[in-house]
Amino acid sequence: MFPTETAEKIKGMEIRGAGRIARAAAEALKHQARDSPAQLTAAFTAEMERAASLLVATRPTAVSLPNAVHMVMAGIHRAKTVEEAREGIVQRADAFIQSSQHAVEKIAEFGARHIRDGDTILTHCNSEVALACIIEAHRSGKEIEVFATEVRPINQGLITIRTLNDAGIRTNFIVDSAVRSFINDVDIVIVGADAVTVNGAVVNKIGTSQVAHSAHEARVNVLVAAETYKFAPRTILGELIPIEERASGEVLSDEVLRTMPHVTVRNPAFDVTPAEFIDLIVTEHGAIPPQMAYVIIREYLGWDITEFDDVTGRTAGFNGEDAVNIDKFF
Repeated sequence: MFPTETAEKIKGMEIRGAGRIARAAAEALKHQARDSPAQLTAAFTAEMERAASLLVATRPTAVSLPNAVHMVMAGIHRAKTVEEAREGIVQRADAFIQSSQHAVEKIAEFGARHIRDGDTILTHCNSEVALACIIEAHRSGKEIEVFATEVRPINQGLITIRTLNDAGIRTNFIVDSAVRSFINDVDIVIVGADAVTVNGAVVNKIGTSQVAHSAHEARVNVLVAAETYKFAPRTILGELIPIEERASGEVLSDEVLRTMPHVTVRNPAFDVTPAEFIDLIVTEHGAIPPQMAYVIIREYLGWDITEFDDVTGRTAGFNGEDAVNIDKFF
């Protein structure tokens, strides 16, 4: 798919999940670069920047999306010809997609080791990488049981329970507000992440913070499964990750709302879980305490505080205009 079509599918949540979104964006940029008719380097670069900005703007909270775009677009301004720029984008997109898929496999391997035989697991939302940990534990012969939340208002939990059912894992489907009623029956909570900040706080599907708070109160460990490209470099500067608020129609129809003129629907898609409610973050490079998030940003994403020299020129490999178009979403 090309960027316009991919952007619509991401915005409409036909493509969902931070990892899937990131890979779809990389694939879209690859198709745009490969099929671009541009003959001049400047025209090609402008075209790719428009495509990149379009993709990034679709989901402002999912840091995986701008990080993926950053990695695929890195170095475009150093290319001397259209073919060099085109080839660079295609190669970086392929490398990112392969690396992302490999990351899921590695996290599944590491995460499964934290699941014991006989454990009951609670998961919230539909995280590809969190489910990979659970399924890998099951494949290794561990007897496990899962509590999966409904995840209002889009009901992503339906996708989760189908995946778990197809894997042959015994699963309990519960409404989001029932988490506290069942938390004492749970041995470990495993969730994904849309973003991890420099202080180890995790941005994930709305309701995650309530799950983590209940687990903390019940002394149940919380494990976050997250690829390194979900860590947010711009939070080094103290910048906040914007929390996407989606349309009211996902909660109540416009027809119903018209009958209640004094009612406003608030529909944030994500919330922030403080680091103190998280025990471990499992990445493809191993498990770390949330307080070590800065190490991931510095060592594996290649960002350092010295790179942020001014407001518009803080992105390694990008010029000032790129920083404004891409990085403002971190």
